[in-house]
Amino acid sequence: MYKKMMNNVLITGGAGFIGSNFIHFFLAERNQVNIVNLDFLTYSGNTMNLKGLSVTKQYSFIHGDICDEELVYSIFERFGIDTVLHFTAETHVDRSIINPLKFIQTNVNGTR
Repeated sequence: MYKKMMNNVLITGGAGFIGSNFIHFFLAERNQVNIVNLDFLTYSGNTMNLKGLSVTKQYSFIHGDICDEELVYSIFERFGIDTVLHFTAETHVDRSIINPLKFIQTNVNGTR
């Protein structure tokens, strides 16, 4: 069975609970992979979840919005991204009632 080699991985939402735990796990399991973490650091992103990663040469953090197409394209070019793991999402139901357009922007347009 063919297994694609992941060399340069873009992880979106990597400062959130699930994304950050995945980054720690993945780097421990695959020390040859380079990870670029793109996170806007909204209410669910926390840089404390990324503690210890800044000293890892296989890890880069970029503060930015997945809806910024120019930024995302530049990340693909600069880092030679070959794999994307998409953890970014607006998830709190109460917030979706207050501002549904923000949820559509991030969860639908950002994913596109």
